[in-house]
Amino acid sequence: GKGLFVKEIEDDLLAGEIDLAVHSMKDVPTELPEGLQVAINPPREDPRDAFFSNSGKKLSEMAAGAVIGTSSLRRIAQILHAFPHLETRDLRGNVDTRLKKLERGEYDGIILAYAGVKRLGWSDKVTELIDPETSLPAIAQGALGIETRCDDDFTNQRLAFFQDTTTALAVRAERALLKTLEGGCQVPIAGHATVDDNGSITLTGLVAALDGRKIIKETRSSNDPETLGETLAQTLLDQAAGELLEECFAANEQ
Repeated sequence: GKGLFVKEIEDDLLAGEIDLAVHSMKDVPTELPEGLQVAINPPREDPRDAFFSNSGKKLSEMAAGAVIGTSSLRRIAQILHAFPHLETRDLRGNVDTRLKKLERGEYDGIILAYAGVKRLGWSDKVTELIDPETSLPAIAQGALGIETRCDDDFTNQRLAFFQDTTTALAVRAERALLKTLEGGCQVPIAGHATVDDNGSITLTGLVAALDGRKIIKETRSSNDPETLGETLAQTLLDQAAGELLEECFAANEQ
């Protein structure tokens, strides 16, 4: 899985075989090995989900029974909640493979993270960017992170100019939410933070039932990213999000 791939890179970092690693923050576990840190978050790309359809129709315009491809439980839950007349089907492969499956007519539409599509130069293929009110992004979606050894002053000092404070604050808040909820990629959890000019962070978090029948979503603001993420997570848990998470974990184990 993603965590295993990151671990192999982290082993090389700890062994001194490499001096830095660039990750998609969405793939980085919330617990880092002792001695390592996410030193830098460069400016974030657009975190929204992107919808592609052969017909050119937007997600809200798709006919009943239309098949939407995605491998994300987070997207499935939110799409079925907003558009219960649609069907979802598992979608695997890299971005190019997924788009070719759409072109072959295996799906009526597919959903991908816009950041990856844009970085590949394929923004013109997007039918629409989905409003976060409909599909709240994954934790740290669109953000990169540069991981280094904590005691490597030489590397850390030379990377400092890459740091984007706004991105770093948002990502820290989102990851604190995820860590407190103890979620992973197999549980429908979403979170997205924005930061205003005064450094105030506004974080929206979501936990959903696998079939989208129930969604718990709350928004809070604070200047402290970790406290904000933890507090919002507890608010969600107090509203029975814990029961939804247990249900998801049980389903994953079957």
